[in-house]
Amino acid sequence: MNWQEICEHPTLRELPFKVETNQWGKIEMCPASNEHSLYQLLLIEWFLRLAPNGKPVPECNIRTSKGVKVADIGWGSFEFFKKNKRRNPYLESPEIVVEIISPSNTVAEMQEKKNLYFNVGAQEFWLCDQGNMRFFNQNKELEFSELIKTFPNYLELNFA
Repeated sequence: MNWQEICEHPTLRELPFKVETNQWGKIEMCPASNEHSLYQLLLIEWFLRLAPNGKPVPECNIRTSKGVKVADIGWGSFEFFKKNKRRNPYLESPEIVVEIISPSNTVAEMQEKKNLYFNVGAQEFWLCDQGNMRFFNQNKELEFSELIKTFPNYLELNFA
């Protein structure tokens, strides 16, 4: 199956899992928790507040050399969207790619995804681990995002 067929397949549409493909085109699935979804929502709220020159895309599909990966959030500038429109999957990465660490993720997996996203044009890769934010460019870990300098280093799930 190609990516469009996967997206349109009726039995795959409402799965409570994140679906990606590997380099051989085989489907891989990973469960998402409610906590994961809440961090995703919180990140999107911060993007909307701090980065008005673009938009966040939850479950952002990006074609890589090892299949289609689905970033928890991709943030693209308006220029990115003018160029790429609603392509599914994106053939290049939006400027920022965010992954939210789940218990099933490994350090090696996140390192590989980071490299895959940079290889298709990401400018920054962010990791959210229990609200702790880590920011990377292609060369090193950053103290803060260079693209959205006021993005917080810690996100608190607060229900008050």
